[in-house]
Amino acid sequence: MQAKLRLLFALLLLAVTALAQRPMTVADVITFVDSQIKLKGDDRATADFLQHVKLTQKLEIRDVEDLQGRGAGVRTLQALRKLSEDSAGLPAAPAPQVVAAPPVTPPPSQEEQTAILGAMREYALSYTKNLPNYVCIQTTRRRIEPTERGYLPQGDEVQELLSFVDGKESYKVEMVNGKSQPNLKHDQLGGVVTSGEFGSMLFNIFDPASGADFHWDHWATLRGKLMYVFSYSVPKSSGYSMYHGESKREYTSAYEGLVYADVQSKIVMRIKMETVGIPADFPVHEVNITLDYSPTKISGQEYVLPYHFELTSKEVRAETTNRADYRLYQKFGAEASITFGDVEPIPDDQLKEQPAPSPQQTPATGKKK
Repeated sequence: MQAKLRLLFALLLLAVTALAQRPMTVADVITFVDSQIKLKGDDRATADFLQHVKLTQKLEIRDVEDLQGRGAGVRTLQALRKLSEDSAGLPAAPAPQVVAAPPVTPPPSQEEQTAILGAMREYALSYTKNLPNYVCIQTTRRRIEPTERGYLPQGDEVQELLSFVDGKESYKVEMVNGKSQPNLKHDQLGGVVTSGEFGSMLFNIFDPASGADFHWDHWATLRGKLMYVFSYSVPKSSGYSMYHGESKREYTSAYEGLVYADVQSKIVMRIKMETVGIPADFPVHEVNITLDYSPTKISGQEYVLPYHFELTSKEVRAETTNRADYRLYQKFGAEASITFGDVEPIPDDQLKEQPAPSPQQTPATGKKK
């Protein structure tokens, strides 16, 4: 292994030497020194490299001063000043191209925002009432990363049958790490377990009694659809309840986040939430949740149902991540038949927010004017 490492290092030195013997532009030199600063490269080696550079353009002293401000070392700066002196008679380097910031689509008017939020609230408050009775597979991948020495990382994959009947949900644990668990209950899984968020979060945020405050945030694209994005904050009086089993302590935290709604239907397609103001002595320090919805057909009729749920929490000794995907929706009843097995995670490109279209596209349709 040592012989290989020495050989690799020797080859690297040869490559650097060959590079140093080639003429370089001012932009090349600045890029090289910048990279050495970011990588915390050896100051002496960087200076030695620069001593063999043959510039094709004039290196301005202001460029040297800029690199000094970014953290270039003493020997590197000496080599740069020498290059600046030696290149004084060469043509000036072309001015760097300034890339214009993309045009920004203006937000909806205040009147439009009021109407949009009204439609979102109407949808949110009646969401669970308009859902059918159904079953699906909830696959939760859990990971615990200790923050103290003496503890090992842990993780598992839990598959449960999620039933939603008459506005209430229930869970039946089917498999843990690919093995059948017919006698294990949801609240016996240990670690961080959650339930009810997909309906209750949506309702609580928009319930007038919660006292949530809303503000326009930005446009976004989610799974190919243009979205309105509003920020919100919910006070502690209507906050997010947490229970820490080990200490047997409970706390209700204020929270804030973002809600995404499809511009066509005004239907909420994503909720992001983070707790705020948790006391320093409470065992749970922070909770963040992202909940995605997606159009899904059950018995030939389309509903907007849970698609992906992600929770991260920071506690006294560890950081926990739960990622849940929802698949194989079927109408609840004796005829429902679901086979449990390997379920691939939802691809990242289906969860990543994309930029909104340019102002040349109509926000309401996404089509060019």
